[in-house]
Amino acid sequence: MAEIYDLRSALELLRSLPGQLIETGVEVDPAAELSGVYRYVGAGGTVKRPTTVDGPAMVFHNIKGHPGSSVAIGVLASRERVARLFGCKKEELGWLVKSCAEHPVEPVVIDGPAPCQEVVHLASEPDFDLNRLIPAPTNTPVDAGPYITLGLCYATHPDTGLSDVTIHRMCIQGKDELSIFLQPGSRHIGAMAERATQLGQPLPISVSIGVDPAVEVLSCFEPPTTPLGFNELSIAGALRRRPVELVKCVSVNEHAIANAEYVIEGEILPGSNHVVEDQNSHTGYAMPEFPGYNGPASHECWLLKVKAVTHRKDPIMQTCIGPSEEHVNMAGIPTEASILTMLDKALPGKVLNCYSHRAGGGKYMAVLQCRKTVHTDEGKQRQAALLAFSAFPELKHVILVDEDVDIFDTNDVLWALNTRFQGDRDIVTIPGVRCHPLDPSSSPDYSPSISDVGISCKTIFDCTVPFHLKERFKRAPFMELDPERWLHG
Repeated sequence: MAEIYDLRSALELLRSLPGQLIETGVEVDPAAELSGVYRYVGAGGTVKRPTTVDGPAMVFHNIKGHPGSSVAIGVLASRERVARLFGCKKEELGWLVKSCAEHPVEPVVIDGPAPCQEVVHLASEPDFDLNRLIPAPTNTPVDAGPYITLGLCYATHPDTGLSDVTIHRMCIQGKDELSIFLQPGSRHIGAMAERATQLGQPLPISVSIGVDPAVEVLSCFEPPTTPLGFNELSIAGALRRRPVELVKCVSVNEHAIANAEYVIEGEILPGSNHVVEDQNSHTGYAMPEFPGYNGPASHECWLLKVKAVTHRKDPIMQTCIGPSEEHVNMAGIPTEASILTMLDKALPGKVLNCYSHRAGGGKYMAVLQCRKTVHTDEGKQRQAALLAFSAFPELKHVILVDEDVDIFDTNDVLWALNTRFQGDRDIVTIPGVRCHPLDPSSSPDYSPSISDVGISCKTIFDCTVPFHLKERFKRAPFMELDPERWLHG
C-alpha cells in the first residue's frame, strides 16, 4: 500500500481505488449546497433519507467565493475506505487501533517553516477575514453559521505542560473570532481552558484542518483509554510507524500538525464561556449532530480569538456532515478499541469483536460477538455488556450475538434478534444512568422515569443461544468452495 502521511497522499490512494473518490469542477456554494450535494452521494450514517451508504468521498474544486481552494468531504464516510487507508480489513479496525493505543509513538517537533506554513495571514493585517480565508461550509440552511467540523485542536495544560488533541465544533463568528463548544465539565482541552481561566490567562491553541485520516480518527479516543495528559497523536504515530510531525506556530506559543492543509492559530480567552453560538443567524440551532437531529445553539461556547491563519498552496479544506458515516467511524472505531481493551483483559477470548453501529452514530449502540465454549461461559456475555458500558459511558444499547453472526451485517444481527431472543427473558435494563445529552429521548419531558437531561435506561439485548441449546441452533450448512470458477469460467 502507498505510504499515507497527510490528506493529499490519502486522496492519491483513493484516486487509485475504483469507486472511492469523485472530483468535480462545477461551482458549489459552501452555504448548505455542498453538504446538500454530498448527502445524496455518500453521507450515510444517521443523515435523513434518502442518502447513500458507503458511497465515495468527494472533492469540490470550485468553491464559490474561494478561488484556489478545494473542499474534501466524506474521506472517512465508509468503514471499508477507512480500512484501506489504515492498511487492514474493515473487521480488524477495532483490534488494530487497540494495539496502536497500547504501543504509542510520541509526536516530534520539526524546524519550520512546515508545509502548513507555505502561506501566512496574520490577524493584524487590515484585510484579514476568516470568512474569506476559510471555505467553511454550513451543513443546513438553519446552521448557526459556517462550521469547522474537522479541526484538530491542539493545546497544552497550563500546569502540567502536557499536550492533547481533540475535535470540537467551531463556528465562524467574525473576521477574527470563532466560537468553540467545549462540553461543560469535560476533560482534555475543556479542562485546560477552565484551568487557564482560573489562572486569569488565555489558552494558546492551534486548529489543524486537512490531515492524515489516521490523526482524525485516532484523536477521538476518550477516557479511560486516554486519560487527561495522554497525547492521542501518539496512537496515529503507532499506526503509521512514524511520529506525527509538529511545528511551532507563527503567532502563539503552541504547535500545529506540520503537514495540515490549514492551521488556525489563536487563544481561548479566559472566562469567555458565554458566547451565543447563533448570535449572527438567530436560528436557534447549531448544526446537525450525530444522532441525526439539529443540535440546539449553545449559549456556553468559548471565544477563540484568532491570531493567524496559515495554509499550504492551493489548500484543501476538509469537512464532514455531522450525522454522516464519517462521525460513525471517527467516534466508533476508537470506541470499539476501548471496549475490546477492557474485555480482553477481563474476559480473554470470550468476545471476538465489537462494532459501534452506524445507527447509534458510533456512540449509542455496540454489537458484541461472543463465544461460549463451556457451560461456565453462560452469563459472561452479559458481564461483557456491563463492562462495555463502563468502558464507554455514552453507550446506551448493547446487542449480544454468537460467533456465527456477522456483526457488521445488520440483517444478520436482526436475524439473531428474531430467532435467538425473547423479550421477557433476554432484555436487561439499567435505568437512571448518565449517558449522552444529545439523545432527544433522554429528557424528563420524554419519560417521568428520567430525572435529568442526559440520563438514560441502558439496555442489553441478549441474542445469544443458551449454552445447553447450542446444538439446536446450528445454521444450515452449505458447501465451502470458491465460486470464481463458475463466475468467470
